[in-house]
Amino acid sequence: MKVSRIAGSARLNPGKYDLLTEQARRLGRVRSEVWQRYGSVAGVGSGLTDRQLRERWLADGTHTQFGVLANAWKETVRDAMGDIAANMTSAKVEVRRAIIRRTNDPAERKRMFTALKVDDWADDPFLTRQMRKHWKRGRNRTHDQIVVRADKYNTALDGRGRLWLAVPGLEPRKMVKIPLSTTVAPTGTLRLILRGGRVEVHFQIDAAKMRSSQRPCGDATVGVDKGYSEALTDSNGQHHGVQLGVLLSGESDRLKERNRRRAMLRSIANTAAARGNHAKAHRIKVNNLGTVKRDRQAARHRARVRTEIFTAVHRVLDEAATVVAEDLTKRFAGRKTLGKNLNRRLAAWTKGVTAEALKNVSERRGSALVPVNAAYTSQTCHRCGAFGRRSRDRLHCTSCGVVWQADVNAAINILQRAGDPDIALHTPDHKVKQILQDRTDRHRTRLPVQDSSPATAERRANHPRSAMSN
Repeated sequence: MKVSRIAGSARLNPGKYDLLTEQARRLGRVRSEVWQRYGSVAGVGSGLTDRQLRERWLADGTHTQFGVLANAWKETVRDAMGDIAANMTSAKVEVRRAIIRRTNDPAERKRMFTALKVDDWADDPFLTRQMRKHWKRGRNRTHDQIVVRADKYNTALDGRGRLWLAVPGLEPRKMVKIPLSTTVAPTGTLRLILRGGRVEVHFQIDAAKMRSSQRPCGDATVGVDKGYSEALTDSNGQHHGVQLGVLLSGESDRLKERNRRRAMLRSIANTAAARGNHAKAHRIKVNNLGTVKRDRQAARHRARVRTEIFTAVHRVLDEAATVVAEDLTKRFAGRKTLGKNLNRRLAAWTKGVTAEALKNVSERRGSALVPVNAAYTSQTCHRCGAFGRRSRDRLHCTSCGVVWQADVNAAINILQRAGDPDIALHTPDHKVKQILQDRTDRHRTRLPVQDSSPATAERRANHPRSAMSN
Protein backbone atom coordinates (compact mmCIF):
# COMPACT_ATOMS: atom_id res chain seq x y z
CA MET A 1 0.00 0.00 0.00
CA LYS A 2 1.19 3.50 -0.88
CA VAL A 3 0.63 6.74 1.02
CA SER A 4 1.18 10.28 -0.26
CA ARG A 5 3.76 12.70 1.08
CA ILE A 6 4.34 16.37 0.23
CA ALA A 7 7.66 18.23 0.08
CA GLY A 8 7.78 21.99 -0.48
CA SER A 9 10.25 24.22 -2.27
CA ALA A 10 12.52 26.57 -0.29
CA ARG A 11 13.31 30.06 -1.61
CA LEU A 12 12.64 29.20 -5.24
CA ASN A 13 13.99 31.59 -7.87
CA PRO A 14 11.09 33.58 -9.45
CA GLY A 15 12.49 32.92 -12.92
CA LYS A 16 12.35 29.17 -12.37
CA TYR A 17 8.83 29.46 -11.00
CA ASP A 18 7.77 31.33 -14.17
CA LEU A 19 9.24 28.55 -16.34
CA LEU A 20 7.34 25.92 -14.40
CA THR A 21 4.15 28.00 -14.56
CA GLU A 22 4.36 28.22 -18.34
CA GLN A 23 4.94 24.48 -18.60
CA ALA A 24 1.95 23.77 -16.32
CA ARG A 25 -0.21 26.11 -18.41
CA ARG A 26 0.64 24.23 -21.62
CA LEU A 27 0.04 20.88 -19.95
CA GLY A 28 -3.34 22.24 -18.80
CA ARG A 29 -4.23 22.52 -22.50
CA VAL A 30 -3.39 18.83 -22.86
CA ARG A 31 -5.74 17.98 -20.00
CA SER A 32 -8.48 20.13 -21.48
CA GLU A 33 -8.16 18.38 -24.83
CA VAL A 34 -8.43 14.94 -23.20
CA TRP A 35 -11.49 15.93 -21.17
CA GLN A 36 -13.15 17.58 -24.16
CA ARG A 37 -12.77 14.53 -26.40
CA TYR A 38 -13.10 11.62 -24.01
CA GLY A 39 -14.60 12.89 -20.77
CA SER A 40 -18.26 12.01 -21.35
CA VAL A 41 -20.57 9.17 -22.37
CA ALA A 42 -20.61 10.43 -25.95
CA GLY A 43 -16.81 10.86 -26.13
CA VAL A 44 -15.34 9.73 -29.42
CA GLY A 45 -12.68 7.76 -27.58
CA SER A 46 -14.96 5.84 -25.26
CA GLY A 47 -13.17 2.69 -24.15
CA LEU A 48 -9.68 3.80 -25.22
CA THR A 49 -6.72 3.27 -22.92
CA ASP A 50 -4.18 6.04 -22.37
CA ARG A 51 -1.62 4.15 -24.48
CA GLN A 52 -4.05 3.89 -27.41
CA LEU A 53 -4.82 7.59 -27.05
CA ARG A 54 -1.12 8.50 -27.12
CA GLU A 55 -0.59 6.39 -30.24
CA ARG A 56 -3.55 8.07 -31.91
CA TRP A 57 -2.22 11.55 -31.13
CA LEU A 58 1.25 10.61 -32.40
CA ALA A 59 -0.29 9.32 -35.63
CA ASP A 60 -2.49 12.33 -36.39
CA GLY A 61 -0.01 14.97 -35.13
CA THR A 62 -2.20 16.32 -32.30
CA HIS A 63 0.79 16.38 -29.94
CA THR A 64 2.60 19.05 -31.94
CA GLN A 65 0.19 21.83 -30.92
CA PHE A 66 1.10 21.76 -27.21
CA GLY A 67 4.76 22.81 -27.31
CA VAL A 68 5.98 20.53 -24.51
CA LEU A 69 8.32 17.55 -24.34
CA ALA A 70 6.97 14.13 -25.28
CA ASN A 71 7.27 12.58 -21.81
CA ALA A 72 5.49 15.56 -20.25
CA TRP A 73 2.36 15.41 -22.40
CA LYS A 74 2.26 11.59 -22.34
CA GLU A 75 2.28 11.53 -18.52
CA THR A 76 -0.38 14.25 -18.50
CA VAL A 77 -2.57 12.19 -20.86
CA ARG A 78 -2.20 9.18 -18.59
CA ASP A 79 -3.10 11.24 -15.54
CA ALA A 80 -6.13 12.83 -17.22
CA MET A 81 -7.42 9.46 -18.42
CA GLY A 82 -7.08 8.22 -14.85
CA ASP A 83 -9.19 11.17 -13.65
CA ILE A 84 -11.86 10.35 -16.24
CA ALA A 85 -11.87 6.70 -15.15
CA ALA A 86 -12.27 7.77 -11.51
CA ASN A 87 -15.13 10.06 -12.51
CA MET A 88 -16.85 7.19 -14.29
CA THR A 89 -16.28 4.85 -11.34
CA SER A 90 -17.94 7.38 -9.05
CA ALA A 91 -20.95 7.48 -11.38
CA LYS A 92 -21.15 3.67 -11.37
CA VAL A 93 -21.65 3.72 -7.60
CA GLU A 94 -24.87 5.69 -8.08
CA VAL A 95 -25.94 3.44 -10.96
CA ARG A 96 -25.51 0.33 -8.78
CA ARG A 97 -27.83 1.87 -6.21
CA ALA A 98 -30.34 2.57 -8.97
CA ILE A 99 -30.13 -1.09 -10.04
CA ILE A 100 -30.86 -2.24 -6.49
CA ARG A 101 -33.87 0.06 -6.32
CA ARG A 102 -35.14 -1.09 -9.71
CA THR A 103 -35.28 -4.88 -9.28
CA ASN A 104 -35.19 -7.59 -6.64
CA ASP A 105 -34.46 -10.37 -9.14
CA PRO A 106 -30.95 -11.72 -8.36
CA ALA A 107 -30.36 -12.87 -11.95
CA GLU A 108 -31.33 -9.48 -13.42
CA ARG A 109 -29.20 -7.65 -10.87
CA LYS A 110 -26.21 -9.83 -11.67
CA ARG A 111 -26.66 -9.24 -15.41
CA MET A 112 -26.74 -5.46 -15.00
CA PHE A 113 -23.89 -5.45 -12.48
CA THR A 114 -21.74 -7.47 -14.90
CA ALA A 115 -22.58 -5.20 -17.84
CA LEU A 116 -21.69 -2.19 -15.75
CA LYS A 117 -18.42 -3.71 -14.58
CA VAL A 118 -17.14 -4.63 -18.06
CA ASP A 119 -18.38 -1.34 -19.61
CA ASP A 120 -20.95 -3.14 -21.77
CA TRP A 121 -23.84 -0.93 -20.70
CA ALA A 122 -24.36 1.02 -23.94
CA ASP A 123 -26.89 -1.54 -25.28
CA ASP A 124 -29.04 -1.52 -22.14
CA PRO A 125 -31.51 1.41 -22.18
CA PHE A 126 -31.81 1.60 -18.39
CA LEU A 127 -28.06 1.52 -17.76
CA THR A 128 -27.46 4.06 -20.51
CA ARG A 129 -30.00 6.47 -19.02
CA GLN A 130 -28.50 6.10 -15.56
CA MET A 131 -24.93 6.58 -16.81
CA ARG A 132 -25.96 9.71 -18.69
CA LYS A 133 -27.65 10.97 -15.55
CA HIS A 134 -24.76 10.38 -13.15
CA TRP A 135 -21.70 10.56 -15.43
CA LYS A 136 -21.88 14.15 -16.51
CA ARG A 137 -19.41 15.80 -18.82
CA GLY A 138 -16.38 16.95 -16.91
CA ARG A 139 -14.28 20.02 -17.45
CA ASN A 140 -10.60 20.50 -16.80
CA ARG A 141 -9.77 23.14 -14.20
CA THR A 142 -6.19 22.01 -13.57
CA HIS A 143 -3.62 24.35 -15.07
CA ASP A 144 -1.03 24.34 -12.28
CA GLN A 145 0.27 20.76 -12.22
CA ILE A 146 3.18 18.90 -13.82
CA VAL A 147 3.48 15.10 -13.68
CA VAL A 148 7.09 13.85 -13.86
CA ARG A 149 7.94 10.23 -14.58
CA ALA A 150 10.18 8.40 -12.10
CA ASP A 151 13.14 8.13 -14.51
CA LYS A 152 13.01 11.74 -15.73
CA TYR A 153 14.26 13.59 -12.64
CA ASN A 154 17.17 13.37 -10.24
CA THR A 155 18.01 14.61 -6.75
CA ALA A 156 21.30 15.75 -5.22
CA LEU A 157 22.58 17.21 -1.94
CA ASP A 158 24.78 20.32 -2.06
CA GLY A 159 27.66 21.16 0.25
CA ARG A 160 25.32 22.72 2.84
CA GLY A 161 23.13 19.63 3.05
CA ARG A 162 20.26 21.09 1.03
CA LEU A 163 18.35 18.75 -1.29
CA TRP A 164 17.83 19.81 -4.92
CA LEU A 165 15.31 18.33 -7.32
CA ALA A 166 16.03 18.63 -11.07
CA VAL A 167 13.00 18.19 -13.38
CA PRO A 168 12.69 18.58 -17.19
CA GLY A 169 11.78 22.01 -18.52
CA LEU A 170 10.31 23.11 -21.83
CA GLU A 171 13.48 22.50 -23.82
CA PRO A 172 15.30 19.17 -24.27
CA ARG A 173 18.21 18.47 -21.92
CA LYS A 174 17.55 21.62 -19.89
CA MET A 175 16.56 20.83 -16.32
CA VAL A 176 14.95 23.14 -13.79
CA LYS A 177 16.54 22.72 -10.36
CA ILE A 178 14.24 23.21 -7.35
CA PRO A 179 15.57 23.56 -3.76
CA LEU A 180 13.48 21.49 -1.34
CA SER A 181 12.73 22.11 2.32
CA THR A 182 13.40 18.46 3.23
CA THR A 183 16.34 16.07 3.17
CA VAL A 184 14.19 13.04 2.26
CA ALA A 185 14.49 12.47 -1.49
CA PRO A 186 11.14 11.89 -3.26
CA THR A 187 10.64 8.61 -5.10
CA GLY A 188 8.40 7.31 -7.87
CA THR A 189 6.24 9.46 -10.11
CA LEU A 190 6.06 13.08 -8.94
CA ARG A 191 3.23 15.58 -9.13
CA LEU A 192 4.36 19.21 -8.97
CA ILE A 193 1.65 21.66 -7.88
CA LEU A 194 2.40 25.38 -8.23
CA ARG A 195 0.80 27.59 -5.58
CA GLY A 196 1.62 31.14 -4.56
CA GLY A 197 5.23 31.18 -5.74
CA ARG A 198 6.00 27.80 -4.17
CA VAL A 199 6.17 24.27 -5.57
CA GLU A 200 4.57 21.34 -3.76
CA VAL A 201 6.16 18.01 -4.67
CA HIS A 202 3.67 15.17 -4.13
CA PHE A 203 5.01 11.62 -4.12
CA GLN A 204 4.16 8.22 -2.67
CA ILE A 205 6.03 5.94 -0.27
CA ASP A 206 5.49 2.39 0.91
CA ALA A 207 3.15 2.47 3.90
CA ALA A 208 4.77 -0.63 5.42
CA LYS A 209 7.91 1.39 6.13
CA MET A 210 6.04 3.94 8.21
CA ARG A 211 6.35 3.70 11.98
CA SER A 212 2.59 4.11 12.52
CA SER A 213 1.85 1.16 10.20
CA GLN A 214 3.74 -1.19 12.52
CA ARG A 215 1.59 -0.42 15.57
CA PRO A 216 -0.41 -3.52 16.53
CA CYS A 217 -4.18 -3.22 16.55
CA GLY A 218 -6.47 -4.53 19.30
CA ASP A 219 -8.63 -7.64 19.29
CA ALA A 220 -12.14 -6.23 19.85
CA THR A 221 -14.98 -5.48 17.44
CA VAL A 222 -16.06 -1.85 17.76
CA GLY A 223 -18.74 0.26 16.12
CA VAL A 224 -17.94 3.90 15.44
CA ASP A 225 -20.14 6.89 14.73
CA LYS A 226 -18.67 9.77 12.71
CA GLY A 227 -19.48 13.14 14.19
CA TYR A 228 -18.89 16.87 13.93
CA SER A 229 -17.94 17.72 17.52
CA GLU A 230 -15.78 14.59 17.78
CA ALA A 231 -14.19 12.74 14.91
CA LEU A 232 -15.37 9.35 16.17
CA THR A 233 -17.45 7.93 19.02
CA ASP A 234 -17.13 4.20 19.62
CA SER A 235 -19.64 1.69 20.97
CA ASN A 236 -17.71 1.52 24.26
CA GLY A 237 -18.65 5.13 25.01
CA GLN A 238 -15.28 6.71 24.26
CA HIS A 239 -14.90 9.90 22.19
CA HIS A 240 -11.91 10.33 19.88
CA GLY A 241 -10.75 13.51 18.17
CA VAL A 242 -12.61 15.81 20.55
CA GLN A 243 -10.97 18.95 19.13
CA LEU A 244 -12.44 18.47 15.65
CA GLY A 245 -15.57 20.50 16.33
CA VAL A 246 -13.51 23.34 17.83
CA LEU A 247 -11.28 23.41 14.74
CA LEU A 248 -14.17 23.34 12.26
CA SER A 249 -16.32 25.89 14.08
CA GLY A 250 -13.40 28.24 14.72
CA GLU A 251 -12.33 28.15 11.07
CA SER A 252 -15.92 28.64 9.90
CA ASP A 253 -16.39 31.71 12.11
CA ARG A 254 -12.99 33.08 11.06
CA LEU A 255 -13.88 32.72 7.38
CA LYS A 256 -17.19 34.44 7.96
CA GLU A 257 -15.51 37.49 9.48
CA ARG A 258 -12.68 37.53 6.95
CA ASN A 259 -15.01 37.29 3.97
CA ARG A 260 -17.15 40.08 5.41
CA ARG A 261 -14.11 42.35 5.59
CA ARG A 262 -12.92 41.35 2.12
CA ALA A 263 -16.35 42.12 0.71
CA MET A 264 -16.24 45.57 2.31
CA LEU A 265 -12.76 46.24 0.88
CA ARG A 266 -13.84 45.00 -2.53
CA SER A 267 -16.78 47.40 -2.42
CA ILE A 268 -14.44 50.29 -1.56
CA ALA A 269 -12.13 49.32 -4.44
CA ASN A 270 -15.01 49.13 -6.89
CA THR A 271 -16.27 52.54 -5.75
CA ALA A 272 -12.80 54.04 -6.15
CA ALA A 273 -12.48 52.58 -9.63
CA ALA A 274 -15.89 53.92 -10.62
CA ARG A 275 -14.79 57.41 -9.52
CA GLY A 276 -11.62 57.17 -11.58
CA ASN A 277 -9.20 56.54 -8.70
CA HIS A 278 -7.66 53.42 -10.23
CA ALA A 279 -4.46 53.73 -8.20
CA LYS A 280 -6.39 53.27 -4.94
CA ALA A 281 -8.37 50.37 -6.39
CA HIS A 282 -5.14 48.71 -7.50
CA ARG A 283 -3.49 49.15 -4.07
CA ILE A 284 -6.47 47.56 -2.33
CA LYS A 285 -6.52 44.67 -4.76
CA VAL A 286 -2.78 44.00 -4.47
CA ASN A 287 -2.32 44.53 -0.72
CA ASN A 288 -5.66 43.46 0.77
CA LEU A 289 -7.42 41.11 -1.65
CA GLY A 290 -4.64 38.65 -2.46
CA THR A 291 -4.95 34.87 -2.24
CA VAL A 292 -1.45 33.73 -1.22
CA LYS A 293 -1.92 34.18 2.53
CA ARG A 294 -5.49 32.91 2.34
CA ASP A 295 -4.42 29.70 0.59
CA ARG A 296 -1.62 29.08 3.09
CA GLN A 297 -4.00 29.50 6.02
CA ALA A 298 -6.44 27.09 4.39
CA ALA A 299 -3.64 24.54 3.88
CA ARG A 300 -2.60 24.78 7.53
CA HIS A 301 -6.20 24.30 8.64
CA ARG A 302 -6.60 21.21 6.44
CA ALA A 303 -3.38 19.78 7.86
CA ARG A 304 -4.55 20.29 11.47
CA VAL A 305 -7.92 18.68 10.73
CA ARG A 306 -6.32 15.66 9.05
CA THR A 307 -3.91 15.23 11.97
CA GLU A 308 -6.79 15.28 14.46
CA ILE A 309 -8.83 12.76 12.48
CA PHE A 310 -5.98 10.34 11.74
CA THR A 311 -4.90 10.43 15.39
CA ALA A 312 -8.48 9.57 16.42
CA VAL A 313 -8.60 6.62 14.02
CA HIS A 314 -5.29 5.29 15.32
CA ARG A 315 -6.65 5.39 18.88
CA VAL A 316 -9.70 3.39 17.83
CA LEU A 317 -7.55 0.76 16.13
CA ASP A 318 -5.38 0.44 19.23
CA GLU A 319 -8.39 -1.38 20.70
CA ALA A 320 -10.17 -2.88 17.68
CA ALA A 321 -9.33 -5.58 15.17
CA THR A 322 -12.66 -5.02 13.39
CA VAL A 323 -14.23 -1.58 12.97
CA VAL A 324 -17.88 -1.30 11.96
CA ALA A 325 -18.47 2.14 10.46
CA GLU A 326 -21.40 3.91 8.88
CA ASP A 327 -21.40 4.46 5.14
CA LEU A 328 -21.83 8.20 4.60
CA THR A 329 -21.28 8.26 0.85
CA LYS A 330 -24.98 8.92 0.27
CA ARG A 331 -26.43 12.41 0.37
CA PHE A 332 -28.96 13.05 3.12
CA ALA A 333 -31.72 15.59 2.54
CA GLY A 334 -33.14 16.86 5.79
CA ARG A 335 -36.55 18.40 6.21
CA LYS A 336 -35.46 20.97 8.76
CA THR A 337 -34.59 24.49 7.69
CA LEU A 338 -31.28 25.31 9.34
CA GLY A 339 -29.71 28.69 10.02
CA LYS A 340 -26.91 30.18 7.95
CA ASN A 341 -24.26 29.64 10.61
CA LEU A 342 -25.18 25.98 11.08
CA ASN A 343 -25.35 25.38 7.34
CA ARG A 344 -21.93 26.96 6.88
CA ARG A 345 -20.42 24.81 9.63
CA LEU A 346 -22.00 21.61 8.32
CA ALA A 347 -20.69 22.44 4.84
CA ALA A 348 -17.16 22.25 6.31
CA TRP A 349 -17.79 18.83 7.90
CA THR A 350 -14.91 16.56 6.91
CA LYS A 351 -16.74 13.23 6.81
CA GLY A 352 -14.85 12.38 3.62
CA VAL A 353 -11.52 12.76 5.41
CA THR A 354 -12.80 10.54 8.24
CA ALA A 355 -13.83 7.84 5.76
CA GLU A 356 -10.44 8.10 4.05
CA ALA A 357 -8.61 7.84 7.36
CA LEU A 358 -10.58 4.75 8.42
CA LYS A 359 -9.86 3.00 5.13
CA ASN A 360 -6.22 4.06 4.99
CA VAL A 361 -5.22 3.30 8.57
CA SER A 362 -7.17 0.02 8.78
CA GLU A 363 -5.39 -1.28 5.67
CA ARG A 364 -1.99 -0.20 6.94
CA ARG A 365 -2.42 -1.77 10.37
CA GLY A 366 -4.14 -4.96 9.21
CA SER A 367 -7.59 -4.48 10.74
CA ALA A 368 -10.96 -5.09 9.07
CA LEU A 369 -13.29 -2.22 8.15
CA VAL A 370 -16.96 -3.20 7.77
CA PRO A 371 -19.25 -0.52 6.24
CA VAL A 372 -22.93 -0.70 7.13
CA ASN A 373 -26.11 1.14 6.26
CA ALA A 374 -26.34 4.18 8.54
CA ALA A 375 -30.04 4.92 8.02
CA TYR A 376 -31.80 5.84 11.30
CA THR A 377 -28.93 4.64 13.51
CA SER A 378 -28.98 7.99 15.32
CA GLN A 379 -32.78 8.06 15.74
CA THR A 380 -33.55 4.66 17.24
CA CYS A 381 -32.92 3.23 20.70
CA HIS A 382 -30.33 0.46 20.63
CA ARG A 383 -32.07 -1.39 23.47
CA CYS A 384 -35.65 -1.66 22.18
CA GLY A 385 -35.33 -0.44 18.59
CA ALA A 386 -38.04 2.21 18.94
CA PHE A 387 -37.75 5.65 17.38
CA GLY A 388 -36.82 8.32 19.91
CA ARG A 389 -36.64 12.10 20.15
CA ARG A 390 -33.23 13.62 19.43
CA SER A 391 -32.33 16.75 21.38
CA ARG A 392 -28.78 17.95 20.73
CA ASP A 393 -26.52 15.20 22.14
CA ARG A 394 -29.32 13.28 23.87
CA LEU A 395 -31.76 10.68 22.56
CA HIS A 396 -34.98 10.29 24.53
CA CYS A 397 -36.50 6.84 24.03
CA THR A 398 -40.26 7.14 24.41
CA SER A 399 -40.70 3.37 24.64
CA CYS A 400 -38.32 2.30 27.40
CA GLY A 401 -38.02 5.75 28.97
CA VAL A 402 -34.23 5.96 28.91
CA VAL A 403 -32.12 8.95 27.85
CA TRP A 404 -29.01 7.92 25.91
CA GLN A 405 -25.96 9.85 24.82
CA ALA A 406 -26.84 10.18 21.13
CA ASP A 407 -23.45 9.41 19.58
CA VAL A 408 -22.80 6.39 21.81
CA ASN A 409 -26.29 5.08 21.06
CA ALA A 410 -25.65 5.51 17.33
CA ALA A 411 -22.30 3.69 17.58
CA ILE A 412 -23.99 0.72 19.31
CA ASN A 413 -26.69 0.68 16.62
CA ILE A 414 -23.98 0.67 13.94
CA LEU A 415 -22.26 -2.26 15.64
CA GLN A 416 -25.57 -4.17 15.76
CA ARG A 417 -26.32 -3.29 12.13
CA ALA A 418 -23.31 -5.36 11.00
CA GLY A 419 -25.15 -8.60 11.77
CA ASP A 420 -28.61 -7.46 10.66
CA PRO A 421 -30.00 -9.99 8.15
CA ASP A 422 -32.70 -7.63 6.84
CA ILE A 423 -30.81 -4.36 6.31
CA ALA A 424 -28.05 -4.50 3.70
CA LEU A 425 -25.55 -1.77 2.87
CA HIS A 426 -27.64 -0.32 0.02
CA THR A 427 -31.13 -0.94 1.37
CA PRO A 428 -33.20 2.20 0.62
CA ASP A 429 -33.94 4.45 3.58
CA HIS A 430 -37.70 4.06 3.35
CA LYS A 431 -37.37 0.27 3.51
CA VAL A 432 -35.05 0.54 6.50
CA LYS A 433 -37.60 2.70 8.28
CA GLN A 434 -40.37 0.22 7.52
CA ILE A 435 -38.28 -2.69 8.82
CA LEU A 436 -37.49 -0.85 12.05
CA GLN A 437 -41.12 0.19 12.51
CA ASP A 438 -42.33 -3.40 11.99
CA ARG A 439 -39.90 -4.64 14.60
CA THR A 440 -41.09 -2.02 17.06
CA ASP A 441 -44.73 -2.94 16.44
CA ARG A 442 -44.03 -6.65 16.99
CA HIS A 443 -42.22 -5.82 20.20
CA ARG A 444 -45.15 -3.75 21.47
CA THR A 445 -47.73 -6.45 20.68
CA ARG A 446 -46.08 -9.09 22.85
CA LEU A 447 -49.06 -9.15 25.25
CA PRO A 448 -50.17 -11.96 27.62
CA VAL A 449 -52.42 -14.61 26.14
CA GLN A 450 -56.04 -13.56 26.68
CA ASP A 451 -57.36 -16.64 28.57
CA SER A 452 -59.79 -16.28 31.48
CA SER A 453 -59.57 -19.86 32.74
CA PRO A 454 -58.82 -20.21 36.49
CA ALA A 455 -55.75 -22.36 35.82
CA THR A 456 -54.26 -19.80 33.52
CA ALA A 457 -55.02 -16.95 35.92
CA GLU A 458 -53.37 -18.85 38.79
CA ARG A 459 -50.31 -19.56 36.63
CA ARG A 460 -50.02 -15.88 35.73
CA ALA A 461 -50.25 -14.89 39.37
CA ASN A 462 -47.50 -17.32 40.38
CA HIS A 463 -45.28 -16.75 37.31
CA PRO A 464 -46.05 -13.31 35.87
CA ARG A 465 -43.06 -13.29 33.45
CA SER A 466 -43.84 -16.70 31.94
CA ALA A 467 -47.06 -15.31 30.50
CA MET A 468 -45.10 -12.99 28.24
CA SER A 469 -44.34 -14.30 24.75
CA ASN A 470 -40.69 -14.95 23.90
